[in-house]
Amino acid sequence: MSQSMRPTDASVDAFIAANDPDGSLATLDGVITAALPGATRVLWQGVFWGGTDQSIIGYGATVQPRPRGADVEWFLVGLARQSTSISLYVNAAEGKQYLAKLYGPRLGRTKVGSASISFTSADVLDLDVLDEMVRHAGRLVEWR
Repeated sequence: MSQSMRPTDASVDAFIAANDPDGSLATLDGVITAALPGATRVLWQGVFWGGTDQSIIGYGATVQPRPRGADVEWFLVGLARQSTSISLYVNAAEGKQYLAKLYGPRLGRTKVGSASISFTSADVLDLDVLDEMVRHAGRLVEWR
């Protein structure tokens, strides 16, 4: 098993090309990069929550405070292809409500967790709402 999630030097474009049979990752990557102009775009790999090995495209480097322990370097928005779905991670909250919970029901056919949104393909999403959510996250959290 790999170590915990870490940023890599791997090519995000090569990762998308190798893992995007339906074009969803490329579509979503385009929406996210347009909504966060100038944001870093890095492939993170390692063991994610729940103990699974993951590869996640992280947009907008940020530092997340933790209630216990040291702050962690992380990403504002993450995009990952799972075995049967795509996951979008939005690490921003308005007050005490994560934006994933706030916007998830408006996005389309999704399954929403605290900071995650899962769906089958970009075709089931309202991309205008995705753009709105990512821009909102960019206004709430300091990122680079």
